[in-house]
Amino acid sequence: MICVLKYGGSSLATPALIKGVARQVVSRKREGKDVVVVVSAMRDTTDELLKLAHQVAEDPPQRETDMLLTVGERISMSLLSMAINSLGTAAISFTGSQCGIITDDHHTNARIKDVRPFRIEEELGKGKVIVVAGFQGVSEQKEVTTLGRGGSDTTAVALAYALGAKECEILTDVDGVFTADPQIVPQARRLPWLSYKEMLELASYGGKVLHPRSVELAQRFKIPLAVRSSFSSKLGTVIKEDGRMEEICVRAVACRKGMGVVLIRPFSQGAQGVSHIFRSLSDFGVNIDLIVKGEGGEIAITLEREQLPIAQRVLVRLKGEGEIEDITAIAGLASVSIIGSGIGESPGIATKLFSVLEAEGIRVRFVSSSHLSITSLVKEEAAERATRVIHRAFGLDKAKE
Repeated sequence: MICVLKYGGSSLATPALIKGVARQVVSRKREGKDVVVVVSAMRDTTDELLKLAHQVAEDPPQRETDMLLTVGERISMSLLSMAINSLGTAAISFTGSQCGIITDDHHTNARIKDVRPFRIEEELGKGKVIVVAGFQGVSEQKEVTTLGRGGSDTTAVALAYALGAKECEILTDVDGVFTADPQIVPQARRLPWLSYKEMLELASYGGKVLHPRSVELAQRFKIPLAVRSSFSSKLGTVIKEDGRMEEICVRAVACRKGMGVVLIRPFSQGAQGVSHIFRSLSDFGVNIDLIVKGEGGEIAITLEREQLPIAQRVLVRLKGEGEIEDITAIAGLASVSIIGSGIGESPGIATKLFSVLEAEGIRVRFVSSSHLSITSLVKEEAAERATRVIHRAFGLDKAKE
């Protein structure tokens, strides 16, 4: 049986931790399993490499940035493979391109098109442990690409599917997925399980444990995921199909700081004029989280703080070309989201949410909802307080494991 294990950077931060991971991997191998390990870069390595890039170039080319950043995972894979071999278990390391992860040609945020794991299967047949550099692949034009921050999770799930693995575990520095970030809400509880849809929503709105694309992939191919700590033997959280009927309840609260909103009033209210605005933003790599269109034709878009200057430059140019009447940018916001199946269609839950925030004197600037979530944008300095009062109001501090 093949099992895929993914270790994050915090689990590989030092030589001593790498040796500890090697012992865990060898233990799995001795249980009779075929083991494939996906690794992230050692903690802080990616940030340090990005700093180096910006020390030599104000705006580093994306192709060269990808070439640089893949070094981090290659260091991890080589060191872990060495550590496993030193314990008497044969191991071999592969880059993303060597193990057949084929992507599109979008540097720094490529998407996987295919996985051709022929070399992995060949070496597994020889009884070896395979160590794969996560976060990276190769385009059909033979260019090295990266999958974006958190991309090692996606590598692990893609390999689990391609290899027909029965297990895919994401091992990190926390005991699983919690009802809120424990650093914000000390009373947060570990969730024994979440549905794919709930986990995807949580990951999209600030949950830091799994990358949203990895959850999407797992849901599409029905790959059970387990999230647990590499530093303990606790059970963790299983991400799986939802077996409930029509239960409506809040499962978690997510907080994401560093958000901004841009209010746009286009001259043309037609679909063509609006689509051109969004196409222009997309061409410059602006990732929009939410879009809300008012009755008067004004459009509000939410995005991460780092994307605000890029979006403003694009929109100011469009204003100069006569496509936009007015632009207003608002920074210093955070999104606070409640997650749970069916809650976006339950008026009672929304009423309770806004009542709790109002009683706490927290002003909600913008709101959006879906079947699985209700998201409020508030001032960044109020975000943690909002998360704590919402967590308590919905009884999440008393959740059962």
